[in-house]
Amino acid sequence: MRTPRRPGPAAPAQAPVAPTAAPTAPPPGTAAQAPTPKPAREPDRALKKQAGDPQRIAKLLARAGVASRREIERMIDERRIAIDGVAIETPATILTSLVGVTVDGKQVAAPAPTRLFRYHKPAGLLTAERDPKGRPTIYDRLPEGLPRLVPVGRLDLNTEGLLLMTTDGGLKRQLELPATGVERTYRARVFGDISQKQLEELIHGIEIEGIRYGSIDANLERRTGRNGWVEMRLREGKNREVRRVLEFLGLQVSRLIRTSYGPFPLDDLPAGYIDEIKQHDLVAFRKILKD
Repeated sequence: MRTPRRPGPAAPAQAPVAPTAAPTAPPPGTAAQAPTPKPAREPDRALKKQAGDPQRIAKLLARAGVASRREIERMIDERRIAIDGVAIETPATILTSLVGVTVDGKQVAAPAPTRLFRYHKPAGLLTAERDPKGRPTIYDRLPEGLPRLVPVGRLDLNTEGLLLMTTDGGLKRQLELPATGVERTYRARVFGDISQKQLEELIHGIEIEGIRYGSIDANLERRTGRNGWVEMRLREGKNREVRRVLEFLGLQVSRLIRTSYGPFPLDDLPAGYIDEIKQHDLVAFRKILKD
């Protein structure tokens, strides 16, 4: 991974830019404003060029970095995605390639090589593209010049640390699925009484208010009086899992930091900075996932 450097003058709302040796091809699927009118019917897909295994269009577009699958479904509902100029009406549309597919009238480029980035999310930012309440999001602080990126999982508003971001919606989904079993590591600053023995019981999992949480490897790193730091390693990453488990044990969480995701550590990446994971590291990791 490359050491991030501070950028030149930039708009105040943007995060610092980290250099990368990866290609600087423009992101695919840029969108114009005018939606495509709703057609009378969809095109005959049998006439489409065949290029690969049949897949849902939402998956292909996510793989190409156009948007998340959920966002693509909304775009289809708005008739913004078309095949040979005819808007499609369902995200269940099956294709073998993106030949002839347009978003807001612009041709979708073939998927570029997958790219993966580390972002040190500061506390106080939402992991979302936009917020109806107008709160700041990670996209408000990311620097210009990046490809279109989607976050791998989410970090709560007040949780900080490592957030992986990728150009590939398929990789995002693969890393998020509990069945994949990618380990996440967190450090929590807590207040309250807890013993190492109590934490070790979490290795068997725990049920809280009807929700079952899987095995957690938890260790008390250090303690001063009733204040301490707890490290937790888990593989499911359910919504607010770390906070809920620690609060169930009677602890108050004053700070929560994700320090690694899979083999990728936060290390000393400064808060608000982003850098790119080297291609050979990403390729090696994906081979492990497939195995």
